[in-house]
Amino acid sequence: MSDERTVPHGSDSRVAALGAVVFDAPDHHAAARFWRELTGGTVDRAADDWVSVVTPDGWGLDFQPAPDLVPPQWPGQDHPQQLHLDLRVPDVAAATTRAVALGATVLRENPGWTTLADPAGHPFDLCHAPDNDGLTVMGVTFDVPDASAAAAFWSRLLGEPVVHDSDGTAMLGGQRALLFQQVEGYTAPRWPDPAFPQQVHLDLVIGEEGLDVAEAAALDAGATRLPGNEDTFRVFADPAGHPFCLCTS
Repeated sequence: MSDERTVPHGSDSRVAALGAVVFDAPDHHAAARFWRELTGGTVDRAADDWVSVVTPDGWGLDFQPAPDLVPPQWPGQDHPQQLHLDLRVPDVAAATTRAVALGATVLRENPGWTTLADPAGHPFDLCHAPDNDGLTVMGVTFDVPDASAAAAFWSRLLGEPVVHDSDGTAMLGGQRALLFQQVEGYTAPRWPDPAFPQQVHLDLVIGEEGLDVAEAAALDAGATRLPGNEDTFRVFADPAGHPFCLCTS
């Protein structure tokens, strides 16, 4: 029998809410264009150093320049993927053909889903959802050494319930699902080490309590402070080494 645990609700309070999934890319304008066309999203903001796309189902996908990005080399663990998007589509074959036409590369075909890489090398999955009306974002999946521990940390940070925890995978509920898959030989990001940089990270939006209070709560939950201190954001790593930002907006 599998050891499956379901937690009916998250913590009584949350440190922050998920704001956006942020991709590092050598050409962030090209990366944003690919994801906008793939998802049918709209550009919310475009600047020399940032492009924000909002998908039709409300996910924020942001893109920042990283000229020296070391791209994922999936499925190996020398420079592995760190986290990726899972997308629901009614027809995996048709969606794959369209993604390839936009510049994606097929990495592996599996029963029920296909793994591809975007033009910057970030893997993503197209998952079969026959009743889906077009393409939607299912969630963000983290590679981690311990799925249960990762889910517990992010549940405390976001105040969302752990709705699945079994056999090396875990999942948070809420409107923006986070998933965690246990990886043998896990290699963590070492940001800001340029040899092992972040590839994708989450921007989390705090409430009116301010950055000092949010930082204290994040550290108490198990986060580690990283370099990067601006008036509007601070940088941290989760216990598995994934960078994330606490932002005022």
